[in-house]
Amino acid sequence: MEMKELEKEAEEYWDTLGPGLTTGAADDDPSGIATYSQAGAKYGFQLIWTALFTYPFMAVVQEMCARIGLVSGRGLAANIRKHYSAKALYIVAALLFFANTINIAADLSAMAAGTRLLFPAINIELLVICFALFSLLLQIFISYKRYAKYLKYLTFALLSYVIVALVVDLDWSEVLYHTLVPSLTFSRDQIFLIAAILGTTISPYLFFWQTSQEVEEEILHGETSIQSRQKQVCPDSIRKMRTDVWSGMAFSNLITFFIFAACAGTLYASGITNIETADQAARALQPFGSFASVLFALGIVGTGLIAVPVLAGSSAYALAESFGWKYGLYRKLKQAHAFYGVIIVSMILGIAANFAHLDPIKGLIYAAVMNAVIAPFILFFVVRLSSNKHTMGDYANRPFISFIGWLTIGVMALSGIAAILTLWF
Repeated sequence: MEMKELEKEAEEYWDTLGPGLTTGAADDDPSGIATYSQAGAKYGFQLIWTALFTYPFMAVVQEMCARIGLVSGRGLAANIRKHYSAKALYIVAALLFFANTINIAADLSAMAAGTRLLFPAINIELLVICFALFSLLLQIFISYKRYAKYLKYLTFALLSYVIVALVVDLDWSEVLYHTLVPSLTFSRDQIFLIAAILGTTISPYLFFWQTSQEVEEEILHGETSIQSRQKQVCPDSIRKMRTDVWSGMAFSNLITFFIFAACAGTLYASGITNIETADQAARALQPFGSFASVLFALGIVGTGLIAVPVLAGSSAYALAESFGWKYGLYRKLKQAHAFYGVIIVSMILGIAANFAHLDPIKGLIYAAVMNAVIAPFILFFVVRLSSNKHTMGDYANRPFISFIGWLTIGVMALSGIAAILTLWF
């Protein structure tokens, strides 16, 4: 009897998971994997505490975004446009599109390179095109209901990093110590890398995606008007959203932790301290067992299949809501030309960047730092909107949540400024 009850509770919990889980999984994209791998390889376990440190910040921020979507019935950019000046929004949306496109290019490159580790004979440019087209086909021609389910199950690909960390020989007492006891050297490279970690973990594209996916989920359940979506908000729906978001962010940071641990305990310990790409990390793991290397490569492909559509989709939501275009993955291509046009252009530019042989690593790092720089501006609107009782009613932020939100803005702003200063001095 107890087993059946446990199975029922597990099934109910799985059904509760949705936008929060896929958003958290998308956060561990190939560019994020490259950043975490580089941090682990270069500094060992020293920076693994960031996986724990960032959790409350990103969970609170994503919950605020989700709550804005649920209560208002609109996406984040649509809310900013409704309550604030649109001029600032246009600039932020343009910067977001630029940063996301760089990330898409780097992620496609990493996915192709990861696949070539498994199938060396396949042309890398062909793989880049195939992955981009596959992502486009999913978003444009598959119903949102099926697409959301596909993303949800694809999150299991991230468990490959847990297995990698468990199969290699690690000193777990040392891992635990550095997780709980923060350590910094305040070197120029480390400051820049921490900004990249924060930028790739608390990323602006996740804010827009989370808010819009909450709206898409309501539309999926038949709430096609803003008014009907607003009427459906209740304490139970907020509770389920919180369970989803906090679980998704916990899953995301758990994967970050294991990527750190695996690379620190193997590559750093063996003197391999310069990892520039996610696939290079997979290749470097080969001496520690081909099984670990293959799993790492499979994880790159799996996370890329989640992240690339999310990156392109978040740009489309931000721009479409900013300019008042019809938008939503629940719409057909002919119903939202401009929305899907942004997704298509993002993919084309991502492919073009790979054919132009632009340096994806420099692009990735600067995109991550750009995220750290622009995140405070977007977070300002997120905290203000979610704290506004006129807009949010009984579901406005409590004082402590607002405090965490403003603290996150301060941390992100400080890291962005510090990273820029390291480029000048």
